[in-house]
Amino acid sequence: MPFFHVYVLQSEKDKQFYTGITNNIERRPKQHNRGHTRSTSYRLPIKLIFYESFLSKHDALRRERYFKTTKGKTTLKQNVAQLPKS
Repeated sequence: MPFFHVYVLQSEKDKQFYTGITNNIERRPKQHNRGHTRSTSYRLPIKLIFYESFLSKHDALRRERYFKTTKGKTTLKQNVAQLPKS
């Protein structure tokens, strides 16, 4: 059974977030870093900072939409602030 992943990337250039959905979490961030995605191509390099996996594409899409709301962005920033610095 395939999983659907909601992922959050952070630009190392401007520290902004990008949220997306994929069924291949290993491949998708690499595509972003190669410049294959218009919305992140000018903000490279980016790094994967967070992802969640779902059995249902519908559930993954709902979570992605939440992360794109004001409340979701606030929650995400609070969670990222608690991550260990690398």
